[in-house]
Amino acid sequence: MLLKHEPHPQQIKTEKLYQQMGLSDEEFTMVETILGRTPNWTETGLFSVMWSEHCSYKNSKPVLKKFPTSGEKVLQGPGEGAGIVDIGDGQAVVFKIESHNHPSAIEPYQGAATGVGGIIRDIFSMGARPIALLNSLRFGELDSARVNYLFKEVVAGIAGYGNCIGIPTVGGEVQFEPCYEGNPLVNAMCVGLIHHEDIKKGQAHGLGNTVMYVGAKTGRDGIHGATFASEELTEQSDEKRPAVQVGDPFMEKLLLEACLELIQSDALVGIQDMGAAGLASSSSEMASKAGMGIEMNLDLVPQRETGMTAYEMMLSESQERMLIVVKKGREQEIVDLFKKYDLEAVAIGKVTDDKQFRLYHKGEVVADIPVDALAEEAPVYHKPSKEPAYFAEFQAMTSEVPQVTDVKETLIQILSQPTVASKEWVYEQYDYMVRTNTVVSPGSDAAVVRIRGTRKALAMTTDCNSRFVYLDPETGGKIAVAEAARNIVCSGAEPLAITDNLNFGNPEKPEVFWQIEKSADGISEACRVLETPVIGGNVSLYNETSGTAIYPTPVIGMVGLVTDLDHITTQPFKNSGDLIYLVGETKQEFGGSELQKLLHNGRVFGKAPELNIHLEKERQDQVLAAIRAGVVQSAHDLSEGGLAVALAECLFGGKQLGAKVNINGDPVTALFSETQSRFLLSVKKADQQQFESLVAAQLIGEVNQTGRLQVATNEKMILEAEVAELETAWKGAIPCLLKLRD
Repeated sequence: MLLKHEPHPQQIKTEKLYQQMGLSDEEFTMVETILGRTPNWTETGLFSVMWSEHCSYKNSKPVLKKFPTSGEKVLQGPGEGAGIVDIGDGQAVVFKIESHNHPSAIEPYQGAATGVGGIIRDIFSMGARPIALLNSLRFGELDSARVNYLFKEVVAGIAGYGNCIGIPTVGGEVQFEPCYEGNPLVNAMCVGLIHHEDIKKGQAHGLGNTVMYVGAKTGRDGIHGATFASEELTEQSDEKRPAVQVGDPFMEKLLLEACLELIQSDALVGIQDMGAAGLASSSSEMASKAGMGIEMNLDLVPQRETGMTAYEMMLSESQERMLIVVKKGREQEIVDLFKKYDLEAVAIGKVTDDKQFRLYHKGEVVADIPVDALAEEAPVYHKPSKEPAYFAEFQAMTSEVPQVTDVKETLIQILSQPTVASKEWVYEQYDYMVRTNTVVSPGSDAAVVRIRGTRKALAMTTDCNSRFVYLDPETGGKIAVAEAARNIVCSGAEPLAITDNLNFGNPEKPEVFWQIEKSADGISEACRVLETPVIGGNVSLYNETSGTAIYPTPVIGMVGLVTDLDHITTQPFKNSGDLIYLVGETKQEFGGSELQKLLHNGRVFGKAPELNIHLEKERQDQVLAAIRAGVVQSAHDLSEGGLAVALAECLFGGKQLGAKVNINGDPVTALFSETQSRFLLSVKKADQQQFESLVAAQLIGEVNQTGRLQVATNEKMILEAEVAELETAWKGAIPCLLKLRD
């Protein structure tokens, strides 16, 4: 609750009012030592947001250092608004993923919408034009009225913002597990294009240069949003509804176009989005990164509400705002530029060389802090780590083949599980064709967007199987990266780099911190072997509701380069008579599988599937080589539901094709195991010899025109189903569950 009159510094200390903002006793003492005095209310607020986990990564920095962040094509790694990777011809791709989990739990429409708006600003703050949006969503089970409400509103919020601003939402993933019931995950990713010479950074260089505020006016929405995102959700969290910002996509569209025009002006020195912690983070980070100081007069900040205090203005997270630094004497050019777009551009301060963060309000100094203390020198904690008891228990289990009496019925039930079922209900609400560059739309392994004026395209995906990460965080972390890369390769692209969104529970619990550490180890190893460095991302901790944590969910956003449009490949089978190949052997692995969850009423246990990351790399290289040679008609990775689901998905899409497949060994293992590093490919008979010279694969069947999926083992038919019946179950599952709750 905000106070009408700021308390005296001594009152802040004696009554421990700083604890309301999220500072510990030890941290408040550190602040006093830094300042040589007790901070006032505004200064206390500044330290509380800048030292929150959301802004400082104080609990996760030691873990983040494990990631490989450099590479031959990396132009910008972690530390700026977004990462940048060279794609040749003087062009680069810019991308990042961020979370808006806590806001979406209490105000799902605006929480999701402003998550989209914020990630878009991160992209154009680098000087790039945003060309595509993706998302990664997690909810509880859809048989809950509350989950139904959250799901519908989050999707509506994403659609509402993305559609209005005119950026296509081209891909993503949605998964459903009981552990997300009270704490949904809403991760938004944006991809942009840039020419090398247009790259900008959020740095306040140049003594005396002018600090300007551009965009929407500041209100009281979102105050302490960063702190709110750095604590567990409880039954009292709804009281923090004012912490959720309200977005305006039409204002953002104007801001985007104005900033992209601004990028071309040599008057611009630096630019940064006012995201988490608003004006506080953007101004202090820009000065600190440049080794400078900053001075601002808050009387000049455009305000949409009367009587705002310095504390409120600095901590507000009102949307559609940017902070820029321009060359002294060039201010009017900037004012005129933004006026064309009906936007304000106001000089509110200047760059200094004393490394101080100094704020004036109503003629008084209301904050005077060493800028590095806010932006760079937050305390870093090395949290205790402890292997949870369940891990040893799961590792000791032997994998048994589940009992399946009716293969067809089991397949229909798995296709009807919301995590596996068609997400058409979701992506039909998104405008994924706006700007007309989308070549592969939602529903395939990865989305593909062409780069106009070239033969190139970008493939993009988000992936994470959180059940595998829960069972074995290190292996699960590797699998998340490997699956993302498989999806990129299946689309005909070479994986370039990743952005990650590390969604975990409370890091102060040793068992949770162990999950964070181990998954980071797995992600790091996979990124090194697959040559996909981590160029940026987001950490979202404290994803717990009343003490119960979500599954560890390190979402991987990956972008790949299609070097020639002819290489673009999709998952549906194309022609009758094409040969069907399986790449990779199948093992008896059911821990965390869709079949296990189905047969054990949602319970997940046992070992995660194994992953040999070097073998994964070898197979990906072979498949990509075959695609580039023009001998692959369709490609699909095997993931949730195993081979049976992959076969069915390759037949969906209205072509009335069928397939006859022969498999070896135990049929349940062959059809439903979720062994990693496997691909399902189709090849023209004329290309059989060349394909087999490029890829180590097993011929398992042939595409036909029967409209039926037939699977036999040892000449005995074990599965025979009409494709139309399977597709009806797959397509109708989510709409049916939503209708039942209406």
